[in-house]
Amino acid sequence: MKRICLLALLAMTAWATTPALAQNYPTRGVRIVIPFDPGGGSDLHARTLANELGKVWKTPLIPENMGGAGGGVAAGAVARSKPDGYTIFFATHPIMAINPALYEKLNYDPEADFIPVIKLGETALMALVSANSGINTIADLIKLAKDKPGTLNFGSGGMGTTQHLSAELFKAAAGIDIVHVPFKGGAPANMAMMAGQIHLQFDSFFPGMVLMRAGKIRGIAVTGKKRQAQLPDMPTVGETLKGYESVLGYGILVPAGTPAPIVTALNRDINKVLADPAYKKEMTDRGIDLDGGTPEEFKAWLGVERKKWSDLIKRMGIKAG
Repeated sequence: MKRICLLALLAMTAWATTPALAQNYPTRGVRIVIPFDPGGGSDLHARTLANELGKVWKTPLIPENMGGAGGGVAAGAVARSKPDGYTIFFATHPIMAINPALYEKLNYDPEADFIPVIKLGETALMALVSANSGINTIADLIKLAKDKPGTLNFGSGGMGTTQHLSAELFKAAAGIDIVHVPFKGGAPANMAMMAGQIHLQFDSFFPGMVLMRAGKIRGIAVTGKKRQAQLPDMPTVGETLKGYESVLGYGILVPAGTPAPIVTALNRDINKVLADPAYKKEMTDRGIDLDGGTPEEFKAWLGVERKKWSDLIKRMGIKAG
């Protein structure tokens, strides 16, 4: 009985102190894990969020890039991290919603190993080609691919990324054969594009726009439902291929077992950042539509995306290692 009473007392103490810990959270630097190499759109978005959230907390966030396996390297590391709120995961949604259908084995369980905290937002992608390719439209690209089947290729930030699957969806819609060349992040794929090593890349809208305006590559279409305000003359892929649409979603997750009051505090404070007018303008200028909301809403959205893309993966017979 003494032992039982002691265990009960310890449990009550832990329950009572967890909310108090959450009120003071964070008391030291928080690691934000980024699942791609530095320089791409996801990296830029994550570092901007880290900077603004650090201002709210008056405590720094420490960005840590872990590229590889379509985000799987970073996801596995976060899943094995201590669930205390001091490791948070800046994830693109394919890592949670697409990789389970793409890989036979993962070093993490997208549902059991993580708690969704908040959906940050989403962005369209841009179809990019080399500036000296002679390709100016989606129609040009499709014609060339049909004239020379199997000779064109496309780069991406890795297997299972939205860059990869946006191109696979494009292939299916256009009825063409182009070869996938995966890289460890969008930035290396950009470098390959500028060097003429790949013919096509679907990259996040903002880095694509920056490179296009610098004259280093050519953007020919965006992948969302509507044209982007920053480039109103650039058509959507769907204007040529009816029904085509693909976006990249961003969100924050934490390791399973993270106390609920910490999750609540994270959600509350990140929602504050997303509601800030200056931050909203900056994200809009980068082509990112902000969402925010509850952990439950983020979890539900991931479920919808999981169904959409798993159907495509099965239909196309796409498999990763």
